Amino acid sequence: MVTRATSPSKTDVACYRDLQEHLSALDEAGLLLRIEKPVNKDTELHPLVRWQYRGGIPDAGRKAFLFTNVHDSRGRKYDMPVVVGALAANREVYRTGIGVPLDEIGPHWANAVNNPVDPVTVSNAPCQEVVMTGKDLVGEGNGLDALPVPISTPGFDSAPYLTAGLFITADPDTGIQNMGTYRAGLKASNRMAVRMSAREGGAGGYLHWEKYKKRGEKMPCVVVLGSPPAVAYTGPQKIRRDVDELTIAGALAGAPIPIVKCRTSDLMVPADSEIIIEGFVDTECLEPEAPFGESHGHISLEDFNMIFEVSAITRKTDAVLSSIISQVTPSESSVIKRVAYEPMFLAHLQDQLGIKGVKRVFLHEPLTNIRRVIFLQMEPGTPRTEVWRALYGATSLRADCGKYVIAVNEDIDPDNGDAVFWSLGYRADPDKDVEILRHRDAGHGPKDKDGARPEDSTLLIDATLKREMPPLALPKREYMERARELWDDLGLPALNPESPWHGYSLGDWSDEWDALAERAAQGEYLENGKRSAQRRRAGVKPNTHVRSVPGWDEDQT
Repeated sequence: MVTRATSPSKTDVACYRDLQEHLSALDEAGLLLRIEKPVNKDTELHPLVRWQYRGGIPDAGRKAFLFTNVHDSRGRKYDMPVVVGALAANREVYRTGIGVPLDEIGPHWANAVNNPVDPVTVSNAPCQEVVMTGKDLVGEGNGLDALPVPISTPGFDSAPYLTAGLFITADPDTGIQNMGTYRAGLKASNRMAVRMSAREGGAGGYLHWEKYKKRGEKMPCVVVLGSPPAVAYTGPQKIRRDVDELTIAGALAGAPIPIVKCRTSDLMVPADSEIIIEGFVDTECLEPEAPFGESHGHISLEDFNMIFEVSAITRKTDAVLSSIISQVTPSESSVIKRVAYEPMFLAHLQDQLGIKGVKRVFLHEPLTNIRRVIFLQMEPGTPRTEVWRALYGATSLRADCGKYVIAVNEDIDPDNGDAVFWSLGYRADPDKDVEILRHRDAGHGPKDKDGARPEDSTLLIDATLKREMPPLALPKREYMERARELWDDLGLPALNPESPWHGYSLGDWSDEWDALAERAAQGEYLENGKRSAQRRRAGVKPNTHVRSVPGWDEDQT
C-alpha cells in the first residue's frame, strides 16, 4: 500500500539544515558537483567519485557529487537523485555540515557530549510524506528495489549496499535508543542482510539483538537515510550505551531534533530525514552476507549476519538518497572519523591525563583507516617522561586505535612520509626509543581464513629531538620565498611545496655562525676568510670540531 500525505518540507521546530538545505549550502560554497550525464549506479557511480581520492587530488579539491540521472545495469532509470560525499568529501564539507570552524570542532563535540539536548516529538513529518507498506514492498521495482542504491566496490561486492544508513534500535529493558552506522546489503525487495559488530565493545545494536534473542522476539529496527548532518555525524561516533545519540545530535545542532514515531514500530526517527526503512531483525536465523569492501581497506568475505525484514519504507516526496565513499582510505567515512577523533584524542591526553607538551594528534589516513598509525606532535623541550606518558596515553583511549604510535616534534609534518622517515632516521634510537605493548586488540580489519581475529601488539616510538642539532640544510625561508617569486615570474611549472621547504635552526647554531652566513649571502665571504685565518691552530687533527679546542674563538696574532 502507498499513501501520500501533505506535510511541510521541513518541520516547523527545526532550526538547522536538513540534507537538502545542506546540499544548497555546499553548492553555494563551490563544494558540490552536479552530474547530469547518465551514470550507472552499479558500475560507474562510486568508481567515479573514488577517483578524487586515488587521483592525486588534495583534500581541499575534493567535492560532494550529486547524480541526477541514475540508471542501473539493466537499463532501469530512477527518478531519485543520489548524493555521495555530502557529509565529508573533505574537511570543509564536514565543517559546513557541523556548522563551526575547523579549530572549534573538538570543543563543539565535547560540549555536545557533556550537554545533550532531548529531542521533541512531532506528528507531521517530511520523512513520512510517502508511505509504502504491504504488497508495495514486494517484487521487482518495489520496496528496496525501487531505491537507487549504488554498488560500492564493483567487481567485488555481492550486492548494492547501504553505506550511509543510521540504524536505530532500542534497549528492550530501558527503552533507550541507540543509533549506529552499519552496512546493509540488499537481498530482496523487502529483505537486507545487516552486519553489526559482535566483538567485545562492538555495536550497540548487537547488544540489543542479544536481549531480544533471549526474549525470543524479533528486534524492531529502522534505517535512516539522508538525515540532517547534525544527526548523521553522531552515528559513527562512540557514545556511552546509556545515551541516545539523538540527544547529542541536538546539542550539535543547537536545538532539539524533531522526531516522529515509525508507522510499524514504536521507534522514533528524525522527522526531517529523506528516507526511513522500517523493519524487524530476525533473532533466530542468520544468512550469509558480503563480500563487501569495508572501511579497513580490504574486502570483507562472507559471514553469517542478521536478516532485516522490511515492514515499511517512508520518505519525502522529493527524497535524495545518500551514499558514503568508504573502503580504502582516504575516504568520506575516514574524514568523518578523523576530524572528530583527533580533537577527542588531544582532549584525552591534555585534559584527562594532564600531559604537558602535546600540541596536536594526527591519525594517519591514507590506506590505514586512521586507526593503525597515530602521531603525537610535541612541543620543543618536552621532558622525555612526558613524551612517554603521551605515547602510553594514546593507546589507552580506544582499544582498536594505535598499532604504531610515534611522537615527533612540531617541525615534522605527519602527513609527509619523507619527513617522518627523516625524524625516525635522525631522532630515534631503536635501542632506547622503542617499546612494544603486547596483547592488544587487533581492531577493525580482515579476519583469518577461519574467521578468527588474532591478538595484535603496539609499537611506541619516541622520534623527538633528544639534543640540539645543526640547522636543516636548506636555504633560509627568506631566500626560498624570493626564489619562489622568481620561479613564478619565469612561468615555470606550478609548485606544491613539501614540508620542510626551507632551512631552520634545530638548536645547535650560534649568532656568530649566523653572521658568517649573512656576510656570505651579501658577497662578503672574504671577510669570513680573514676571521678564520686569525684562528689558525697547529697540532690539531683534521675534522676536529672547533668547540673541542680550548680557546678556538680567540684570534691568533
